[in-house]
Amino acid sequence: MRIGVPRETKDQENRIGIVPDGARTLCGRGHEVLIERGAGLGSGFPDAAFEKVGARIVDTEEAWSAPDLIMKVKEPSAREVAFLRAGQILYTYLHLAAARELTDALLAADVIGVAYETIQNPDGSFPVLAPMSEVAGRLAVQIGVTLLQRDRGGKGLLVGGVPGVPRGRVTVIGAGTVGINAVRVAHALGAEVDVLDVDLKRLAYLYDIFGGELNTLYSNRGNIERSVAGTDLLIGAVYVYGRRAPRLVTREMVAGMEDGSVIVDVAVDQGGCVETIRVTSHSDPTYRVDGVIHYGVPNIPGAVPRTSTFALTNATLPYAEQIADLGIEEALRASPELALGVNLWRGHVVCEGVAESLGLPQRALAELL
Repeated sequence: MRIGVPRETKDQENRIGIVPDGARTLCGRGHEVLIERGAGLGSGFPDAAFEKVGARIVDTEEAWSAPDLIMKVKEPSAREVAFLRAGQILYTYLHLAAARELTDALLAADVIGVAYETIQNPDGSFPVLAPMSEVAGRLAVQIGVTLLQRDRGGKGLLVGGVPGVPRGRVTVIGAGTVGINAVRVAHALGAEVDVLDVDLKRLAYLYDIFGGELNTLYSNRGNIERSVAGTDLLIGAVYVYGRRAPRLVTREMVAGMEDGSVIVDVAVDQGGCVETIRVTSHSDPTYRVDGVIHYGVPNIPGAVPRTSTFALTNATLPYAEQIADLGIEEALRASPELALGVNLWRGHVVCEGVAESLGLPQRALAELL
């Protein structure tokens, strides 16, 4: 199979869809790997590193139009969608539940869209979403506490406090992979931590592993209101399989926060769980609503591209091998978890969550294979 790895074009997105060792694996299995010129530079991988393992360096149009399988990091832009041809497999993070325009364009392009974020194991875990969620959760707190500094516009608070001075409070809504990693960093910094979720088993797990040194709260409106009102840094960490994130923090709750408080909504790529959040970029990451700093960058792991690219390839490569070795239809029959990653199949929405979020008709994948 011919596999293309285009250069990422999202603002300051320096990750690449595969590391040289991953390209070596695919080439060694008899597949042709096409790397767009300069695509790996932001992650520290020059073109020569890919050529050395058997990949071929190509221009932008060939990286998009020639392959059977396109392997990348983030969703394509409108310009990139125009390069696609019918029947191609687009294997990347798509986050379509909050992206009607992109969904319509990909449906019209007649491609097969396999979304990293909806590949799901039988135990309910998300093997390809997890590594980037780990990175995003840790960075969310790191970014948030920096924004709390007065020189960054925040209230001038050190979340760990010092002897004789109260600690700051960090609230994490959602105790999945993003939330757990955010809690880990916030706790390590010495903050007072609230974590909210509807899964009591997960809350019990967090209570145990942190020795009861955080507040585990059932996620309902009352608990969210009280926690948000008293927090210095709010981390949105909600993910619902394939669906737009629920709006759990209202504009009124945000208005009740102190001036200079910070919101980092990691769920922004699924529409966000905070009513006042909107998508921003690494170049222009923040804005204020009612005196509260909002950070809405949808590709947080792009800030640490080398770490992120290695972690992402570890998760994506096994499924890419299956697709390339078996062909997409046989790969999906052999791997139910990969089949759950299919959001679009040649003009049809097959992911129930995407269809429901966008008000589009849904077809069962089994009917189309």
